[in-house]
Amino acid sequence: MRKLLNTLYVTTPHAYLSRDGENLVATVDDQERFRVPIHNLEGIVCFNYAGTSPSLMSLCCERGVSLCYLSESGRFLARVSGRVSGNVLLRRKQYRLADADAETAGLAKAFVSGKVLNCRSVLMRFARDHDEKEGSQEVAEAAERLLVYFRALDRSLSADAIRGIEGDAARAYYEVFRHLITEQKESFAFRGRSRRPPLDPMNALLSFLYTLLMMDCASALETVGLDPQVGFLHRDRPGRLSLALDLMEELRPYLVDRLALTLVNNKQVSPNGFVKKESGGVLMDADTRKLVLTEWQKRKQEEITHPFLEEKISIGLIPYVQSLLLARHLRGDLDGYPPFLVR
Repeated sequence: MRKLLNTLYVTTPHAYLSRDGENLVATVDDQERFRVPIHNLEGIVCFNYAGTSPSLMSLCCERGVSLCYLSESGRFLARVSGRVSGNVLLRRKQYRLADADAETAGLAKAFVSGKVLNCRSVLMRFARDHDEKEGSQEVAEAAERLLVYFRALDRSLSADAIRGIEGDAARAYYEVFRHLITEQKESFAFRGRSRRPPLDPMNALLSFLYTLLMMDCASALETVGLDPQVGFLHRDRPGRLSLALDLMEELRPYLVDRLALTLVNNKQVSPNGFVKKESGGVLMDADTRKLVLTEWQKRKQEEITHPFLEEKISIGLIPYVQSLLLARHLRGDLDGYPPFLVR
């Protein structure tokens, strides 16, 4: 359990939250583990259902502290909030900014900047660790092209121009992605992104993990009171989680791509765990899907120092921290949205 900004994240299994006067008390197996005055909090996020006493729910409502429940996989389940909630006002602000060209371009630039720099970090890491392997020179050159695209963002004023740079950078990144696969190269040969359906095992693995990340981002955005369907980089489309797609752009290289490459290069997944359908699409079998979910959860439990907060958090909380920072920017509490950048 950690307190980030004014939000308490409860990640300990079997935790139970109750009220003691004006304090929140968290217990595990009847042992008190954490206590905090309620006036120090603006939100509580419980993963994998933490039991909560009705008295604490009432206190949260009285004090305007939102109380959210997410599933173990990060799917949004429910929210308890008081009578005075900032969600409507925050969402109205989000809608107004999404219709304003300058604000849309500014946020789109932040999301794409994070994506380009984090993709470059993945490539540079390979070039540094495998400088004698086949393709390392191409990878290093692609990393330099990504730096050019990042610098070009400073000159781009329109959201459409930024979307064009994002597409060019993605092509440069995926053109050399095959070189990052150092084991099982033939079975996991990567010839470019394919989706709906993925046409090879590597794309199937990436698509599955991207879906998990998107749901985490959508839950995180909803938790802080934002509408995950109204984005800035991705245009509105019925049923599309555009803001969740915006947010995940900067997180994909660090959270998903590196994990997928580790699973393949360490031979934790094998080509036998993928099934080709009559449509030509490739899917994971049940055992491989279970293994990937387990590794995804393990990955989310690892800790890093958040580059903006400069505080240790578990990797699984990154989407929630970024959502909180985005909400603060939209409210006017932060001058700009700081994308998550890998150090």
